[in-house]
Amino acid sequence: MTIQADAPQRAIDPDKLMSFVFRAVDEVGATLNTALVVMGDRLGYYRTMADGRPVTPAELAERTGTGEPYAREWLAAQAAGGYVEYDAEARRYTLPAEHAAALADPTSPAYLPGFFQLAHGTVRDAPDILTAALDGDGLGWHAHNGDVHHGCERFFRTMYNGHLIGEWLPALDGVVAKLEAGARVADVGCGHGASTILMARSFPNSTFVGSDYHAESIEVARSRAAEAGVADRVTFEVAPATGFSGTGYDLVAMFDCLHDMGDPVGAARYVRQALADDGTWMVVEPMAGDHVEENLNPVGRTYYGFSTLLCTPASLSQDVGLALGTQAGPARIRDVATTGGFTRFSTAAATPFNNVFEIRP
Repeated sequence: MTIQADAPQRAIDPDKLMSFVFRAVDEVGATLNTALVVMGDRLGYYRTMADGRPVTPAELAERTGTGEPYAREWLAAQAAGGYVEYDAEARRYTLPAEHAAALADPTSPAYLPGFFQLAHGTVRDAPDILTAALDGDGLGWHAHNGDVHHGCERFFRTMYNGHLIGEWLPALDGVVAKLEAGARVADVGCGHGASTILMARSFPNSTFVGSDYHAESIEVARSRAAEAGVADRVTFEVAPATGFSGTGYDLVAMFDCLHDMGDPVGAARYVRQALADDGTWMVVEPMAGDHVEENLNPVGRTYYGFSTLLCTPASLSQDVGLALGTQAGPARIRDVATTGGFTRFSTAAATPFNNVFEIRP
């Protein structure tokens, strides 16, 4: 790297500098807190405190079978970050009911531990991304640690449970009626099968094929389908997005995975030939606008981070390597669809975290 010798010196505002320094301190604390939330989830700290009873470090340690020094420091860190409340007079800590809903209740639509687990796993693999970035190489989904795979499923399952059956599918023209009568559905890039199983439970007259190139995820999906009692109408297969089996599908779904693909246009073409003439391609993608300035907000910041460390490397590891990025936006997704042979494209639904696109031949 060459630095121009006569580059002008810029004046430094000391107040702005210190403001940024303290912001950076907060950022480091937040980074460490990601691991602390994972710790609290795995050790049962949040679940133990979910009843709202104030606890001392010794009581939390006893109830969870963990070391008191760890419980003491963890509680203090959580209090400093506003995750738990601290009564200085009683020297006890309390988990507010709202925080318990987000951190200790898997049925809550705001359940967050999977989000932290995904982030924690993603950051742990950052050294591999640094190496890949030097050469412009990629890193496949399969190459990441298990916290990435399991955290991703836990995080997105929360959103699917909250929105898929009651909001997203009804927003698609005529799709629910087909599912109730008995439709053929392909769930491409299904991962652990959370979305596939959820649809199968809700529409017992329909049949479902879930596919993913990651064999270990498909093994988990098959086990989950058996546990859910839907194995009679769900089939899971190891296959890429341009190689899943079957044709004549009434619905092909892709949940938060199109941007990860090396050749999303090729995937669109393959979906087009696999759909029935009156079929629907539902694409769920991370919430994003079409321009960078539209995404300069907390959600966009988080997704850009995942895009840099997870999604873009995944695309670059595959043939074509288009690298749409997590914040591709509706216009780029529309371009993928129309280039792939589709003629109708619309945004059917949206949440703070997702856009739901309805795409038809």
